Amino acid sequence: MKLSHVLLTALALSGTASAATYTVKAGDTLYSIAKATGVDASTLMKLNRLNSSTINVGQKLTVSGAASAPAARATTAAAPAARGSTFIRAAATRYLGIRYVLGGNGNGGIDCSAYTMNVFRQMGINLPRTAASQWRVGSPVSRRDLRAGDLVFFNTMGRTASHVGIYLGDGMMANANSYQGRTVVEPLFSNSYWANRYDGARRVLN
Repeated sequence: MKLSHVLLTALALSGTASAATYTVKAGDTLYSIAKATGVDASTLMKLNRLNSSTINVGQKLTVSGAASAPAARATTAAAPAARGSTFIRAAATRYLGIRYVLGGNGNGGIDCSAYTMNVFRQMGINLPRTAASQWRVGSPVSRRDLRAGDLVFFNTMGRTASHVGIYLGDGMMANANSYQGRTVVEPLFSNSYWANRYDGARRVLN
């Protein structure tokens, strides 16, 4: 039996007298807990009043509520972009404002692919180090089907996928911008620079 089924069964048997909780273990991320419990990440953040996706080992998270409500599940399934945008924005915001440094990996400086790599690492997903390598993971997504969490790629140096960002929904993306010298949130297709250099998108969050 899958772990998610075991957890959901345990939650169902725990009764309604008190809220069901999950204790964070080493290696857990908010995204992995969301997958295991069937409660989407944005709902977990709301239930636990989290301002970011950062969680700590030993922390108790409330996981009851949306998992047992069929109507809520139907609404969530009908709007995957709305479901994911809150969580993606929270994860992306953790690294906003960091100085852009080509080849940088940490808080002292970061480049575009290191930015996406660090954001997705919070969700338990390991991306390759370069934009060109990230272009080869996940599955392709058409422009009309973009949703929050998709990687978006651009030709900024005369070659495919020389720059990468994260689509946040509502026409916005987060990226480490060398021109602005820092990681920022900015328009995607309404910005002619990015619109004219857009290569495509890949989906690594299912």
